[in-house]
Amino acid sequence: MIVRDLNEAMGTEREAAAERWRSVRLLLADDKMGFSFHITIIEAGSEHTFHYKNHFESVYCISGEGSIEDLATGEVHQIRPGVMYALNLHDKHTLRCKTECVFACTFNPPVTGREVHREDGSYAPAEEESAA
Repeated sequence: MIVRDLNEAMGTEREAAAERWRSVRLLLADDKMGFSFHITIIEAGSEHTFHYKNHFESVYCISGEGSIEDLATGEVHQIRPGVMYALNLHDKHTLRCKTECVFACTFNPPVTGREVHREDGSYAPAEEESAA
C-alpha cells in the first residue's frame, strides 16, 4: 500500500513548478501503478498550451474556473469544480484559468517526476525520460 500526504510532498522533489503553475506528483513511474497521479495548481489569469503527444492525461477540476480549448477543432469547454476532461487523442489544447485552479491529474504512461515541458508543450516519451 502506498500512502502519501499532499502537504508533506509539497516543497520536496515530488513538486515540479514552471511559469504560473506547480504540480505535486503523488504517484510516479517508480511506484509501478501504470499511471502517475498529481495535484496541480494553476494561477489565476494564466494561459497554457500543452500537447502531450506521448502521454494520455485525464484531469478533474477540484476548484477554480476556466476553460479548455481543443486547438484542432476550436471547441471551448468551460472548466469548474466537478468537470473532468481526458486528452484521449493526445489533443493539443490551451487551458485558461480565470481563477486559481486545483486539478487532480493522471498520466499514462506515468511520469518519472523529472519531466519538463518541451517547446511544443509535450513531455519526452517515457523511454527517453527513463534513459536520462
